[in-house]
Amino acid sequence: MDDYRWNTLLAKLSEAEFTRLRPGLRVVDLRIKQPIYQYRHPMDAVYFPLDSVFSLVTPVSGERGVVEVATVGFEGMVGLPLFLGSATSPTAAFCQVPGRAAELSATDFREFLHQDGQLHGLLHRYTETMITQMAQNVACNVAHLAEQRAARWVLTTGDRTRGDRFPLTQEFLAQMLGVRRSTVSEIAGKLQADGVITYSRGNLAILDRPRLTGIACECYRIIKDEFDAFAGPDA
Repeated sequence: MDDYRWNTLLAKLSEAEFTRLRPGLRVVDLRIKQPIYQYRHPMDAVYFPLDSVFSLVTPVSGERGVVEVATVGFEGMVGLPLFLGSATSPTAAFCQVPGRAAELSATDFREFLHQDGQLHGLLHRYTETMITQMAQNVACNVAHLAEQRAARWVLTTGDRTRGDRFPLTQEFLAQMLGVRRSTVSEIAGKLQADGVITYSRGNLAILDRPRLTGIACECYRIIKDEFDAFAGPDA
């Protein structure tokens, strides 16, 4: 299978439309924490993750610095504001899990969208899924316990990587959840003692996904169902 087709949006394009788009695409390798957008700065490209995962974060006052509002993996595209007509990003974005992405310049992206094709409809539908994710994350941050939110985050990241093992530091997870590192350390220690995960040297592995799903709040299932519906053949 063409590596570009690892991305759900690109995989859903007809062969003719993908053939028109492909000359503008290039695969880039991204390291962990590599920034691609700065808050309220111009965006010069969009990214279709292949096996990398991105975090979209917004600044907050105090020691937290930033809080994650959404994650993007193989199912989507980073750069929706360009599709919606904005030249600048309302969030910062950086690579959460290292890997590859298909990059398309903002100029080529805009020119491609001037032509009729499937990508318009796919991006409208994908925008709906992202709105659901962001709205659910807001509710989750207010209503649910840190352990529930941590379980949701770990499960979601596993979904985005198509696996149950990925790099993760306690400092990073604390920042994404907007909690203290000591809180994350306590949660990770408990989950590991219970045999739900293993965590060593900045790498996490999910050992018991059903139990971890039981610990997570309902937000995980709501968001997952939305993205699974988008990824389905009739989306």
